[in-house]
Amino acid sequence: MESTRIFLFIALVTVSYFLWNAWEAEHQISQPLTSVLTTNPIPSEIKSHIASSAKEPATKAMARFINVQTDLLDVVINTQGGDIVKTSLRKYPKALKSSEPFDLLNSDPNSIYIAQSGLVSQAGPDKQQAAAIYQADQANYQLNDDQKELTVNLKWRNNEGLEVVKTYTFKRDSYVIDVAYQVNNNSNQAWTGQFYTQLKRLNLPEHKQMFQFSTFTGASISSPEKLYEKITYKKLSEKDLNRQIKGGWLAFQQHYFLSAWVPNSEQVYTYYSHANGDIYTLGAISSVLSAEPHEKLQTAAKIYIGPEVADYLKTVAPGLDLTIDYGWLWIISSFLFWLMKHIYNVVGNWGWAIVIVTLLIKLVFYKLSATSYRSMARMRELQPKIETLKEMYGDDRQKMSQEMMKLYREQKVNPFGGCLPILVQIPFFIALYYVLIESVELRQAPFILWIHDLASADPYYVLPILMGASMLLQQRLSPTPPDPIQAKVMMALPIVFTFLFLNFPAGLVLYWVVNNSLSILQQWYITRRLKLAPPIVHKSTKSKTKRK
Repeated sequence: MESTRIFLFIALVTVSYFLWNAWEAEHQISQPLTSVLTTNPIPSEIKSHIASSAKEPATKAMARFINVQTDLLDVVINTQGGDIVKTSLRKYPKALKSSEPFDLLNSDPNSIYIAQSGLVSQAGPDKQQAAAIYQADQANYQLNDDQKELTVNLKWRNNEGLEVVKTYTFKRDSYVIDVAYQVNNNSNQAWTGQFYTQLKRLNLPEHKQMFQFSTFTGASISSPEKLYEKITYKKLSEKDLNRQIKGGWLAFQQHYFLSAWVPNSEQVYTYYSHANGDIYTLGAISSVLSAEPHEKLQTAAKIYIGPEVADYLKTVAPGLDLTIDYGWLWIISSFLFWLMKHIYNVVGNWGWAIVIVTLLIKLVFYKLSATSYRSMARMRELQPKIETLKEMYGDDRQKMSQEMMKLYREQKVNPFGGCLPILVQIPFFIALYYVLIESVELRQAPFILWIHDLASADPYYVLPILMGASMLLQQRLSPTPPDPIQAKVMMALPIVFTFLFLNFPAGLVLYWVVNNSLSILQQWYITRRLKLAPPIVHKSTKSKTKRK
């Protein structure tokens, strides 16, 4: 009996351990922001350009901003460098019941996060000392209802006849932006340069309450050898990245959202990074490109700026959907989310989808759970005899253990029967936990009544209290541990878990409440059936009766 309770306790501790790991932020200690400028020794050709492109435009009077609006994005482009300096996600409000869209990219020095690209060459457009000043036909662009895509052309030309057109293409119902360069070398000299794409951002520590969950925030890259490789800010601070990769992609991740540059999959790029204070740069640069006099040259890449939605990411680049980090149980998590999504498409509510998935999981493990509850019920029946043994052999632990094992054999009771089914279900609970905290679909998703956001904590703590009450009721239905200290520890767990879950996402607490409620019903039903069933007469009992 005591061993059974120890196994159950270990199971709860195991769950707590994984939950705690998920809460712990992967942010490092913030360093003072010394400058927005960065210098990058890899590669040296763009060192000066990277530094200058982070400043306020040196020719501020000439540079201006272009506003682009699509059905999904509001984008601001700086004509100096043609960089994306702000992106608002129109379908994702900044806060619950807010009409203001969430800003993923921005040029605020206190939270800078921008997407840059360019052609670095001594002849231009982007020289080592400064970025090009592009010209555009208009300052505002909008994707109209009758348009499937929108094109924004930025033009640059020097006195020698070299002309460069940087083209942004925005598509309806897409967070992908195509970025293309065309070099028209109408000069009398050959043009050589390198095409680079990079992300530059400030690492801002996530503001979170005590015991609030956290997900991965940092950089990631992809290569043919490893489709998804996470790089923490700490690693970026310790050593600059310098790697040759064919194709691939690079990204900065945060909870629910990411930005990712995807270069040409058929070309080899040098992937690089640099950290200066809390400003991190992650980029990729091509090998040397050349255009002979009166020749044309084209190169391109694409950038994704949006939510971590698997259906979107899978179409952008191989492995980009892995940025939805479900942990080491990602196979189970992926299946559970697939199931939840299909249920949501029918019921139209993520909260009810969680309830139904919980019910289905419970049905899958019904027989295992039934075995556990039958074992616990049989153990409860043996409580009087165990207490008698305790009184008889309380001072002799070894003798008491021998007599208890003898009692288990005679009564055909497995003291470990209630442990294995619970341990088997732990991976599914952890997998569902990652689904609930990683899925942007649950961000600001309402359930019923006062639950307006399944990804945030219950504002009135009703669900955590119900969860604690259900755990307490489960304990009342279970046999009491023979060890008084262990019994007190087990009785304290509902209180501990209630406080632990106060700041957990409402969706996760909802799962636990439903799971506990179903477990209580199943345990009550099985216990009641055992009480109504005729007593089982074992062979050992029959043989003793015959002797008499």
